[in-house]
Amino acid sequence: MLRLTDIQLPLDHSDTAIKAAILQKLGIENEELIKFSIFKRSYDARKKTAIVLIYTIDIETADDQKILNRLSGISGISLTPDTNYHFVTHAAGDQFKRPVVIGFGPCGLFVALILAQMGFRPIVLERGKEVRERTKDTWGLWRKRELQPESNVQFGEGGAGTFSDGKLWSQIKDPKHYGRKVLTEFVKAGAPSEIMYVSKPHIGTFRLVKMIEEMRASIETLGGEIRFQQKVTDFDIRNGQVHGLTINENEYLPADHVVLAIGHSARDTFELVHQRGIYVEAKPFSIGFRIEHPQSLIDQARFGPNAGNKILGSADYKLVHHAKNGRSVYSFCMCPGGTVVAAASEPGRVVTNGMSQYSRNERNANSAIVVGISPADYPEHPLAGIDFQRRLESLAYELGGKNYNAPGQLVGDFLAKRASTELGTIIPSYKPGITLCDLADALPAYAIDAIREALPAFDKQIKGFAMNDAIITGVETRTSSPIRIKRNDDNLQSVNTQGLYPAGEGAGYAGGILSAAIDGIKVAEAVALSIQNAIVKS
Repeated sequence: MLRLTDIQLPLDHSDTAIKAAILQKLGIENEELIKFSIFKRSYDARKKTAIVLIYTIDIETADDQKILNRLSGISGISLTPDTNYHFVTHAAGDQFKRPVVIGFGPCGLFVALILAQMGFRPIVLERGKEVRERTKDTWGLWRKRELQPESNVQFGEGGAGTFSDGKLWSQIKDPKHYGRKVLTEFVKAGAPSEIMYVSKPHIGTFRLVKMIEEMRASIETLGGEIRFQQKVTDFDIRNGQVHGLTINENEYLPADHVVLAIGHSARDTFELVHQRGIYVEAKPFSIGFRIEHPQSLIDQARFGPNAGNKILGSADYKLVHHAKNGRSVYSFCMCPGGTVVAAASEPGRVVTNGMSQYSRNERNANSAIVVGISPADYPEHPLAGIDFQRRLESLAYELGGKNYNAPGQLVGDFLAKRASTELGTIIPSYKPGITLCDLADALPAYAIDAIREALPAFDKQIKGFAMNDAIITGVETRTSSPIRIKRNDDNLQSVNTQGLYPAGEGAGYAGGILSAAIDGIKVAEAVALSIQNAIVKS
């Protein structure tokens, strides 16, 4: 097959325009084109009155090689690369100790799925509940102010990505096309087929719930086992090798291959890892607020007269500002047509996050506006970033009124350095609710100063971004893991603990659903090859 890139067509092009563009690009007749499919579709909205769609298309002709030879040297025409997933090995028999996966978020899910597909029958230990029970507990915080420390936005089947926009894109390099495998498995589990070709695919929480259940069933059908409410409370490490785990303080599970896919909020497990001598180091992350605007304002700013177009959907944005104090301020986890959600996992603390459904049709747009920080800001010890997060989250709980309300402020008041006392035209979406206040003390002074400088700068890119009635809600602290559980580049095992595979976002090797899932595939392959090598040697 041949791949054509950079096929540009008007936003309102006809159904026959793609085929006509292919024939013109290749200089062939209609009967020479056997079939074609869209590999990717994006858009260029720099000219709001003339937005164009940009296609990458895979085609089959009567003689692909002849056409390729004739058009040699012309850009945008090449052989279609092989993007199919190829397993690195398959289990030979069942004479091996089953691998164990700790955590069932996007990373752990794909570790387990790939291992199961290769015949290695993994055991998954998830501290939280299955996804539907977990959803009920999460709504308990949002509606009744009742936090379940082991079943919430952070913990449970599907991980933190379940209660998000379901974004399925990443800027990581993916030379082996693992991302394609991830999207393929999601479509098999019920995701809309468009995620295979749109430039910024997303799913949304309601669809993710059903998909996760389908993928769990696939793993179990293939011999895998998922155990819920199974919290790892100790590691059996002898002579630099993991030999087993203690679960819920009373059950011992022997294991020679353990994948640590615990997500970015498993703070007690981070502490346990550090206590047991597994190498951990502090890493940078970001802190800030959530900001809400009318989605119509963002649509108009990005798409102009094409705002509301069905193909374009709800507009997003990505903003960066380098402040005078040396800090970088940027938008993060932008949720078009979404809501700001309570994402706490510890009592007496407030954390915000963003979420959208597949339709993205809520009134407000929201994103995090965050400031980058580094271990130089919390130099005490490898886990000091956790202490840093907790202090900010506890302060937010105090400012919110000690009832899981989040502290909030109008942007106009924030910039004017005065407390907010009443809402304007924008109704905040955060549940249980917000308490208006002065957010100046909610973050370190350097972060407040940088955000105050950034908001007017962002307004120059998106008119109305610094509008008086826009709402900021605090605090956003779980942008990424504050630690890295360092691993070797070759076998992906801990640098000082053989048999332990730090993986995904919690270990500091991913950021988001897609990159975490891709890391899960890499780690699953490393585990499978290690098991097979051990069998051969024995």
